[in-house]
Order: sequence, then C-alpha cells, then structure tokens
Amino acid sequence: MYSVLEKFIKSKVEIDAQSLDKICSCFVLLKTKRNQILLDYSQVCNFYYFINKGSIRLFTISKDGNESSRFFAFQGSFATALPSFIDQLPAEEYLQTIEKSELLCISRADFYNLVKEIPQFAKLYTEILELGFIVAQKRIYGFQGFDALDKVKWVIKHQPQLFLKVSNKMAASYLGISPSTLSRIKSKL
Repeated sequence: MYSVLEKFIKSKVEIDAQSLDKICSCFVLLKTKRNQILLDYSQVCNFYYFINKGSIRLFTISKDGNESSRFFAFQGSFATALPSFIDQLPAEEYLQTIEKSELLCISRADFYNLVKEIPQFAKLYTEILELGFIVAQKRIYGFQGFDALDKVKWVIKHQPQLFLKVSNKMAASYLGISPSTLSRIKSKL
C-alpha cells in the first residue's frame, strides 16, 4: 500500500526506516470513484493527498458555469487545495479525482506534526512547495505570450501525462483554449 509513497520519499530525501515507517503510518488509504469530489468550493481543506493510482484535478467554476482547471496531479505525486490547507479558509475551488483512484491521505494535523518532528519530511514539503511554485510560475508567465500551439507544446514538454490522462475538455480549460482548438492542434502534431 505504501510502496509508491516510500519510493517517492526515498527519491527526494535520505531517510531511515523508522522515520519512513512513521510517515507512512500517518497516511490512510482512500479509494475513490471517477469524478469524485474530494473538496467542495465552500469547504476548508484538511487533507493532503498522495496519489498511489489515478489522478486529481483542482478547478473552479465561473458564474456562467464554465469549468477552469487549475492544476493536475498524477500517480506518484501530492495534491491538495494548498491555500485552504494552509490558511484554513474555504477553498473557493474544487478538488476532484479524474478517474477511479487510490489515494493516501494525511490530515492537516498529522501533516504539520511530521513537518515539526521529522526534518526529512520538512525538506520534502519544502521541495514539493518549490516545485509547485516553479511549475505554476512557468505556466502563468509562459502562457502570457503563448498562442494556442505554444501552450500545447509547453504541456507536451513539461507535463506530458496531461494529454494521456485528461479529457480534451479539461485540458483545454487548463490551457485557456477551446476543446475544438485543442483537438485541431493535437491532430497536426
């Protein structure tokens, strides 16, 4: 149950077996259905998720009902609604599984206890935050000058799993283009 998580942690930090066991013991297995909402718009986020199998997306819905995907996470990575997890205010976004998934979830209290008690976990958390920040910045600032084709090429280079695991509609909302434009570009590549 913990092999994917253990492999991820060992790839990021040097850690002894006792500390690794303590970290894993704080995670609880959660099996989900396809399109299951893990966090609703008005809820406060109290869990961090590690994806053993499957995928998660973070999205919002505009006043006119259009979904806008903000973030995707796939097997072997962490996901949460980070602003709400940190400041304990309503998320104002949704966290949803894209497919039937197997998640390891840790409560906010346990998560921050591990950050305090195990230096390697604190280092891991910092690395996750930094990587997330870098990807978000590259996406935001990179996309500013990109046309639709450049956006698709950027995703192929930096997030290749996206087009393999996510519907055109979700991917297009992430890119800020229409699904038909995305289909047309993908057919030419």
